[in-house]
Amino acid sequence: MYDVAIIGAGVTGSAIARELSRYQVKACVIEREEDVCCGTSKANSAIIHAGFDAVPGSVKARVNVKGNEMMDQIAKELDVPFKRNGSIVVCTKDQDPKGLEVLMEKGLANGVKGLQILDREALLAKEPNLADDVVCGLFAPTGGIVCPFHLTMGYAENACMNGVEFFLNTQVDEIVKAGEGWQLKVLRRDQKKEEVIETKVIVNAAGVYADVFNNMVSEHKIHITARKGEYMLLDKTAGSHVSSTIFQLPSAMGKGVLVTPTVHGNLLVGPTAVDIENKEGTNTTLAGLGSLGATAALSVKQVPLNQVITSFAGLRAHEDHDDFIIGEAEDAPGFYNAAGIESPGLSSAPAIGLMVAEMIRDRLGLAENPDFNPIRKGILDPDTLSLEERNELIRKQPAYGNIICRCEMITEGEILDAIHRPLGARSLDGVKRRTRAGMGRCQAGFCSPRTMEILEREVPMSIYEINKNGIGSEFVVGVNKEI
Repeated sequence: MYDVAIIGAGVTGSAIARELSRYQVKACVIEREEDVCCGTSKANSAIIHAGFDAVPGSVKARVNVKGNEMMDQIAKELDVPFKRNGSIVVCTKDQDPKGLEVLMEKGLANGVKGLQILDREALLAKEPNLADDVVCGLFAPTGGIVCPFHLTMGYAENACMNGVEFFLNTQVDEIVKAGEGWQLKVLRRDQKKEEVIETKVIVNAAGVYADVFNNMVSEHKIHITARKGEYMLLDKTAGSHVSSTIFQLPSAMGKGVLVTPTVHGNLLVGPTAVDIENKEGTNTTLAGLGSLGATAALSVKQVPLNQVITSFAGLRAHEDHDDFIIGEAEDAPGFYNAAGIESPGLSSAPAIGLMVAEMIRDRLGLAENPDFNPIRKGILDPDTLSLEERNELIRKQPAYGNIICRCEMITEGEILDAIHRPLGARSLDGVKRRTRAGMGRCQAGFCSPRTMEILEREVPMSIYEINKNGIGSEFVVGVNKEI
């Protein structure tokens, strides 16, 4: 029997797992998809919010500001790309500047530091490409950008290194109360095999499906709507169009369309905000993508949309009461929710992980793990080395001299690391999220066959098993010519 079973291997579930691994605990993470970071955590704005938007006194406000404060240390320990580039909420001549004052008052109440309302002249000194109609803006120096893939995987890998087990391709179908604990009836999707996992405590970090699991065990029902956001990602040649994250005054549906650099040097525009019924509805639409350019132009002029290299959509888990639900269900002892985690969920993950882990520590009386190691080393980026260091690396490990992805200049050595590290990649998207092979201009057009060859050799696995992102997305279905 496990002490704790966490449902969901997104950034929230992975952060909770890592913080729990600080203690002497038998814990596991159960994830339906083939890898960690396959849901909301892989398709979002990659923003670390300062915390001025959340309602003062709400759970969102508390964990957003705390998570923001923790991010420098977390990024250092987990070796994750993170930058405090600052954020600006702009107000145009057709909007009421009092909206900025309201945001600033909320931010001050939440404990956000360094907030300033700047006039147009001061804004243009920071961001010369702001739209002509922008008259003032709220500047938050503590805002930042992060790699959501690396943050999630950093948490998960560190948890795994510290003893947490991960069951991937494992779908929870039913939760049953069993004495003082719980039974989770699961389907091992890759093996088409049903099993039962027993645990004392459950953590529900299932994203858009968190309401399903809560409502299996509690009479206090929650309802989560999948709120789809579509994005466009621009080439690195457009990455310097803005240096800060540029927001628009928020509406009832969210923080509006943003324009922001990414930590990898691209430019990101989005998201839309449309409530949908389908919790798997991550398709992009002509209408959604078509609206982004016109809306982004309200805050930033001449966004070079001719340099879009890909588009994508993510789903936010919007709970009806518009706040995070964190804690033990009143009528289901031992069942803990981390539900309704929409924006600013990525920013809040460090604080949510700490908060839930401490709740469970106190409930189970967990002792500290004397062997806990908070350090996770990310995949080596040869671009960070000097020429002499890189030549020495290639001399010792020739795979680092073999370029596989020409757009992003990713080497075979980096892909080998992605495959053989804890919770290693088993799909093309798994390699892509860990190394960026396939994320450049050609969007994996050239490097996919070579990456497949490496997966086939190194995992090892059959060429027929290699897939893009899990069961049902296999590439090779047969042989058309005998060799």
